[in-house]
Amino acid sequence: MHQKRDYYEVLGVARTCTAVELKSSFRKLALQFHPDKNPGDKKAEESFKELSEAYEVLSDPEKRARYDRFGHQAPGGFGPSPFETGFGGANINDIFEGIFGDIFGGGGRRSRSGRQRGRDLRYNLETTFQEAAFGTEAKVKIPRHRNCETCHGSGAKPGTGPKTCPTCNGTGELRLTQGFFQIARPCNQCGGTGKVITDPCATCRGAGKVEEESVLTVKVPPGVDTGTRLKLTGEGEPGEHGGPPGDLYVVVHVQEHPIFIREDTEVICEVPIGFTQAALGATIEVPTLDGKVKMKIPSGTQSGKVFRLRGKGIPHLNGYQRGDQHVRVTVEVPQKLTRKQRELLEQFAALSGEETHPQAKSFLEKVRELFGSEEPTAHEEDVA
Repeated sequence: MHQKRDYYEVLGVARTCTAVELKSSFRKLALQFHPDKNPGDKKAEESFKELSEAYEVLSDPEKRARYDRFGHQAPGGFGPSPFETGFGGANINDIFEGIFGDIFGGGGRRSRSGRQRGRDLRYNLETTFQEAAFGTEAKVKIPRHRNCETCHGSGAKPGTGPKTCPTCNGTGELRLTQGFFQIARPCNQCGGTGKVITDPCATCRGAGKVEEESVLTVKVPPGVDTGTRLKLTGEGEPGEHGGPPGDLYVVVHVQEHPIFIREDTEVICEVPIGFTQAALGATIEVPTLDGKVKMKIPSGTQSGKVFRLRGKGIPHLNGYQRGDQHVRVTVEVPQKLTRKQRELLEQFAALSGEETHPQAKSFLEKVRELFGSEEPTAHEEDVA
C-alpha cells in the first residue's frame, strides 16, 4: 500500500507556517508540476495531484488542526479528493483561478449574460479663486458613448439579433482537458457572452454604442481646493450588455490669485503702508474675498506685523464656518526725497536719536557686549 507523505513535506513548509507562506509555496510548486507545463509526464501529474490534496487540507483551518493532531489517520478523514468534488464543493477551476489569476484562465470569468460595468471618466475643471471659495455651478462637456438608438445597444442590424457563437456553442467558454485537470477560458470569438453578431448595425458598426458630447452641470461646493474630486454617480461610460454605467470624477484645479495666498482655509494678504502711517497710526482699506474693509493700524507698527481678520478666509468644505484672513503689513521707505522732506527727516533724526528705537537700542547693546566698550573699526563695504 502506498504510504502518503506528510502534507507539510509535500508543500515544503514548516508546521508553523502561516496561511500566506502556505499559499506562496503551493503556487510555486503547482506552477512547476502543472500538466500544461509537463504534457504526458505522469510523474508530474501525480505530484500535482499530491500538492493539491495537501493544500486542500492545510488551507482549511479546521482540517489543518485535525491533521496536526491525528495526521492522515484523523477520524472521519478529510473528505474526497479535490479532483472529485472540488475544494469544499467548489469547482477546482475557481480555486486555481483565485490563486493563479490569469495564468490558468484569464483573470476571472465574465457572466454568461456579459453584463459589465462601464468605465469611469475623469474631467479636469479649472475654477477661479473666488469660485473655489464660495462655490459655483459649471457646465462641462464630456465626450462619452451612449447606446445606439438604431439597434438599441444590441449591435445587430434592426430586424436581426445576435446568434449563438459557433466556437463555444453558446457556453461563453472553452475547456481544455489535460490528463485529469480541466481548465475553462473565456471564448475569444464572443468574449464570453456566448453570442456573436453576424449582421452588424450600420450606425454603430456592431459596437452597440456611438460617441457623443454630453453637457453636464457640476455643482462645485464652497471650500474646494486643487485636487478635490467631485463624483457624479452614473455619468461615466455605459455598461456592456445591460451592465451599470461608470462614474464621472471631476478634479478641481484652482487658479492662482494676484493678491491672496491660500493655506487650507486661511487667506494671506500682504499690504504695503507708508512709514508715517506705521509711526503715527492710520486706518487703511484692505481687500478681502468679500470686498474692501477698513482696518486700523496702531501707531508704532513694525514692518512684517500680521493682523487677523476673523471669518474672512475660505469656508470649510462641506461645513459652515470660515477661516481667517491674515494681513501682513510691509512698511515702505520713500526712495526719493524732496529738499524739504530731507530737512524735516534730518530734524526728526536729531530729535529722536537711537534711544527712541527699541530694536536699534537692543541691537547696539548686544554689539557692545560682543566687542566690549571699545567700538569696533568699521569698514565701508559695497552693497548690491
